[in-house]
Amino acid sequence: MIVIGGYPVSPAAVDSFSQLTAAQKQTAKKMAASRETFYYASNHQFIFEAAMRTNIVAAAYALKDSGAAFATFRNARCNPVFWQLTGYGGFLMRRDVSPSAAITDIFFNGRKYGFECTTAIMIMFYKAVLETSNARIFDQLFSGILLYSTEHDEDLQIMAYPNGDPMPGDVLYVKNPQHDPMKPQWQGENIVDLGNGLFFGHGIGVGSLQEIIGVLNTKRRPGATVSAYLTDDIIRPNYRLMSEYIRNPVRRLMAEG
Repeated sequence: MIVIGGYPVSPAAVDSFSQLTAAQKQTAKKMAASRETFYYASNHQFIFEAAMRTNIVAAAYALKDSGAAFATFRNARCNPVFWQLTGYGGFLMRRDVSPSAAITDIFFNGRKYGFECTTAIMIMFYKAVLETSNARIFDQLFSGILLYSTEHDEDLQIMAYPNGDPMPGDVLYVKNPQHDPMKPQWQGENIVDLGNGLFFGHGIGVGSLQEIIGVLNTKRRPGATVSAYLTDDIIRPNYRLMSEYIRNPVRRLMAEG
């Protein structure tokens, strides 16, 4: 269910929001039909979330097609024109480039990059924020980006929703409790809900939930009997808060300074 300013919005009423694209309306209709209630103080907050969720899905497909490889932290690699590779396998943005250009390069020159699935999620979130706002706003908010596992700028505002109803753009986690101990990178997979019964996991690709579980089950230790399984964890940005400070990042930065 969607509630804006105290008033519910039905799936059919979503079509009245002319600011939304067809893909964004499709996402919003799924939210309106959900058993979870999505509350908004304004139309702006609602439109921002519908747009950014759709952009997360688009970023997942773009990352899949970018040529970026799956790699452990030990084997991570990045384009040195935009990033410095840290000793622990993270990517620290160079000071002489813009944040928007550095994130965009991952999608245009993906073959120069290799990272694991948690870092991939952060990359997709940043890309979605960039597409939902613009390069000027993005560069004001996200200077000095470090890409490493769940590390992220505080302005990204990522939250856990253990009791949510998975929606397009949500990040879920498939746990593999009996993974091969020699391959800890397969202890689980972070996946993006693409909204059509398919999911994207960096290192696995796009597939149904059962297909992704099937891949993880091939990465178990000998004699394993417990299947990989979808957990209740849902990770998503705090869309309502982000919608407000992205609308006026200069004011936010001045207040914090």
